[in-house]
Parts: sequence; C-alpha cells; structure tokens
Amino acid sequence: MVFALAGAHGCTGRRPPRCVMARLRTVSALDGLRDAVGPEHVLTDPDIVHAYATDWNGRWAVDPLAVVRPASTTEVAASVRACASAGLSIVPQGGNTGLVGGSVPADPGVVVVSTRRLTDHTPVDHARRQVTVGAGMTVAQVHALAAEAGLAYGVDLASRDSATIGGTVATNAGGVRVVRFGDTRAQVVGVEAVLADGSTLDRTTSLPKDSAGYDLSQVLIGSEGTLGIVTAVRLLLRDPLPVDRVTTLVGVSSMAEAVSLASASVTTRTDLLAAEYVDAEGMQLVCDVAGFPHPLVERWSYYLLIETARIPRLPADVDAAVDRRLWEYRERQSEASAARGAGHSLDVALPLEQLDEFLSLLPHLVRPHHVFTFGHLLEGNVHIQLTGPRQTDHGPTGVVLAAVVERGGSISSEHGVGRDKPAYLHRSRSSTEINAMRAIKDALDPQDLMNPGVLLGSDGPADVTMDSP
Repeated sequence: MVFALAGAHGCTGRRPPRCVMARLRTVSALDGLRDAVGPEHVLTDPDIVHAYATDWNGRWAVDPLAVVRPASTTEVAASVRACASAGLSIVPQGGNTGLVGGSVPADPGVVVVSTRRLTDHTPVDHARRQVTVGAGMTVAQVHALAAEAGLAYGVDLASRDSATIGGTVATNAGGVRVVRFGDTRAQVVGVEAVLADGSTLDRTTSLPKDSAGYDLSQVLIGSEGTLGIVTAVRLLLRDPLPVDRVTTLVGVSSMAEAVSLASASVTTRTDLLAAEYVDAEGMQLVCDVAGFPHPLVERWSYYLLIETARIPRLPADVDAAVDRRLWEYRERQSEASAARGAGHSLDVALPLEQLDEFLSLLPHLVRPHHVFTFGHLLEGNVHIQLTGPRQTDHGPTGVVLAAVVERGGSISSEHGVGRDKPAYLHRSRSSTEINAMRAIKDALDPQDLMNPGVLLGSDGPADVTMDSP
C-alpha cells in the first residue's frame, strides 16, 4: 500500500519515505482545512478551482491544490495553521481583479485562501467617521454602507463591484478619487490580519491616536499578501461627494495641456474630484466595442475627464461635453482592451513633466506591438495596454519599465508588483530598501509560505524578447 501511494505521486526508488510523508502531510492538511471551514468550503474539483486560478488577463493559470473559503478570522487562522503544519504555501485572494498575478497560484501545490466570505462589518461610528469591514466586502458594498450613514468611502475604481477591500489594501490601490482623497493607505485607520504562523494581529482599535511603537497596519498595506492575510480593515469615511457635481470631457492636444486645464479648471484643489485621461486609440476602441458615439465634435490626441464640485473654469473655445455618463468612456477602457484578446497591462507612474515625451516614445518602444494608454492624470499614473506579444514574453515589459525609470518614474503605481514585476523591483527601490523588506518578510514568514514569488520573487523574467508574433 505504501509503495502504491508513493508511486502514484511521483516517488521513485525502493524506499520513498519523504514522498510518502509529504503526501500524508498534504492529506492531513486537507482534513484540517475541512475541520476549520467545513467540507463544503474546501474546493478541490478542477472545474471549480480553475476560476480561482486564472488572473483577469489570463496570463497565469495554474490550478491550486485546493481553494479554502473561510467565513471568519478564526477560520482563516485555523486554515493557515493547517497549511503551515504541512508546509503548504498560501495564496490570499479577494476579488481576483488584479493585473500582475499577485492573487493567483504559480504552483499547483498551493492553497488559495479566498476572503470573499469575510463580509461582516461593525455599525458606522459617526463620531469618529469610521467603520470596520471584513476583507471580503467589495468596494461597492462599502460605498453603499457609507452612503446609508450619509458619508462616503474615499477609494473608487472601475472594478468596484468585484474588487474587495482586502485586495485593495494588499495593493494600496488608488482609483479615480486619489486626487481628492488620496490612495487606500490614506483611508485605513487599522488592519486585522492573520500571520504566517496562524496568529492574529488586530490593529482595528478606534483610538484616534496611538504612538506605541511600529504602525504594523501600514506595514501590511501594500504587502500583497506576502506577510499575512488581511481579514478586516478599519476605514476612515469622508463627506459625501456633491450631488450636483459636474463631469466634463475635454479634447486636448498634449498631456501638458491636460495638466494645465485640470489645474486651472477649479478655484480650489478641493473642488477637483477626479482628473482622468484617455488617449485617442483608447477612445476609438471603447466606442467600437461598446457601440458609443464619439463624444466630442473633433478627434483629439487625448481626452481629459474632470469631475468638479461646481462648473469648471475652461477656455471658451475648448471642445468639451458635460454629462455624468461620460464616465463610461473612461471606466470601460479595460473591458475594451480585453475585447482585443489577452494582453499585458502595465501600471506605472511618471513625473507630470515627463508624460508627453514618454507617451510619444511608447509606440516606438514596443513596436511592432499595439499599445494605448489611459490613467489618473494628476498622479502621473499611466495604465499601458499592450497587445501582440506572447503572454510569456517579458521583453516589452522590460523595455517600457526601463524607459519609465530613466524618466524618474516607478514600475508600479497602484496595481502592485505581483508575479509580473519582481525582477524589476530594484529599478524602483534601493538595495537597502529591498533588504529591509526581505528582513520583514523573513521575520514574519520564515518558511516563505505567504504568496511566495510575489513582490520579492527572485526569478528573473523568461523569454526576454521583442519578436513575439
């Protein structure tokens, strides 16, 4: 019986005790996971787990050993302990809307821990304007919860109906309201998380100020699941957006003109609620895919979308349209890109004064491949949609990121590093910074069980070419 079990799982030789023991530990871990969350929430059917194994772009598609769906922090902790005892790596996953492979497996022997059932929340604390929510609540659900209390949540993004709070905390997502409220980090009062040994760190206290040592919540924000699994978040809520806010789309010839118009269109910076842009190709693509009419009289190199608390101050001769429905031209850019087939999505940041030169150079950098961009204007956050290269071809990524860094930019603005860009992290972070990050990772996760290969992965890019069909 022992030899049949061993041979069936790839063990060779007359005495394969290590393989047998590894298999027995795996079986024991699965039993422990079923005890922790209930058998119906430990998924192993390949037809079911595949949905949790594939990223939004389709670039990663490795089915895990199992998907676990805990409904409480206690169940998350028990699940982590079961995996740790067997040496099984863990991939935390929220809404799986990421674009850099940070929430999907790279190895078939891992366990995906889905946080989607962690949807409990406290009542809104009106005095402090705060609320604690489960990591599995979507951004849209938090918006609705805040609105019921006459308040607002400061992060908004096109994937609001599926992106979870835990996922946005893990990547420090920005979204379309960064110009008004800041990124996710600016909205987080505290984080609860289960660490790699199954212990629970809870910093969701409602104290308005606490300076007793390191702010571990801030360490977890942007850690991409490599230090622990975020299970709950205490959020800061804001004044609601004006009901009569104005959405304006303006045609511009350059990004410099877009920056100037966005800055001059308001009396005060607090009047500016959003500043987005779409380039000419992205505008044409979304019109073709969604069946939208072209929104302006003329065709332009770029389209500036601004939302303001009052009617913006714009030159009388601009080509512009005012309608809140114009948001669809911006928010459906990723959907329009997907209609072209699987592609590469790069998320970078550049100094505002470098945008025009970089965007003019970009098509030449990736030739013969196809590219268009959109993004969050005043943060210099550019989303690059590239089609043509093979999914395994990292050549275009390396070329583009090198050009970004040469111009004082960052390899990631809000999507994280994930599995896609660890080999390029040194271009945006010094060796001192990377060594400090590794030291934190080693201290909190000495077995490297939490999302191995993400953010601090050591493997370089494969097939670095520019000649994919």
